[in-house]
Amino acid sequence: MRIGIDLGGTKIEALALDHAGHELARRRIPAPRGDYAATIAAIRDLVAALESETGKTGTIGIGMPGAISPATGLVKNANSTWLIGHPFGSDLEAALARPVRLANDADCFALSEASDGAGAGARSVFGVILGTGVGGGIVINGALLSGPNAIAGEWGHNPLPWMLPDEYPGTDCYCGKKGCIETWVSGPAFAREYAAENTDALTPEEIAAAALEGARPARLAIRRYSDRLARTLAHIVNILDPEVVVLGGGMSNIAALYEEIPARWGAYVFSDKVATNLRPHRHGDSSGVRGAAWLWPAD
Repeated sequence: MRIGIDLGGTKIEALALDHAGHELARRRIPAPRGDYAATIAAIRDLVAALESETGKTGTIGIGMPGAISPATGLVKNANSTWLIGHPFGSDLEAALARPVRLANDADCFALSEASDGAGAGARSVFGVILGTGVGGGIVINGALLSGPNAIAGEWGHNPLPWMLPDEYPGTDCYCGKKGCIETWVSGPAFAREYAAENTDALTPEEIAAAALEGARPARLAIRRYSDRLARTLAHIVNILDPEVVVLGGGMSNIAALYEEIPARWGAYVFSDKVATNLRPHRHGDSSGVRGAAWLWPAD
């Protein structure tokens, strides 16, 4: 069987799949925030619990924030900062006494949706996370694309393309740059801009609900967000030209996006027609942990 672990900032989820992708067992626990040693121990104990429950031994894939630096073997770019600078992969292998495969959580989302989700059967899939942060992953012919810097798909830390005069230069990003895509199309960015222009502060879900009820400020906010997201995805289409773009994360649940973006991105894609399919995720919150399990291909 395959075991997938989704290591988040607030929870750790573990899933056991058989070789056909059917769920055998699942566990979820709070993440031991700020404690690296406890994180290793928690993953070890989750694997033991799944193997005890199923009576089987599994391969292990881990979806994690950030990435393992090819230069040092240490964690980099993780918002779970207690992981940064540690040899996470080798420490896990020592604790579990077997090989472990690791990938960024957005990569795991993309792999899950490409394997048996919304992008199944497509030769090229770009998976998008639109949540508290913004991330992406690339799957080509069923395999993750990583790259020599282990950052393939990190579109959230490129500048918003085709900036309008009132958008320039953009707000500060935690990465040290200004105007990164993440500062425009993440969930918090969407809510922050709405609050700045209106008297009420709403969550992204509340803004989407208000738009469905016909509230003009909310509809304008969705329209503006859709245009920005269309520009960023058109940039990806111009470079990668994927067959399918799959949206995940909280913002992906706004149904209007799947009409608004295809109606807008043609103005920015360098083609007479855009044949790329834009689809919502199939596996929802389970995509990360499923993709981690799929880091080990079928025998």
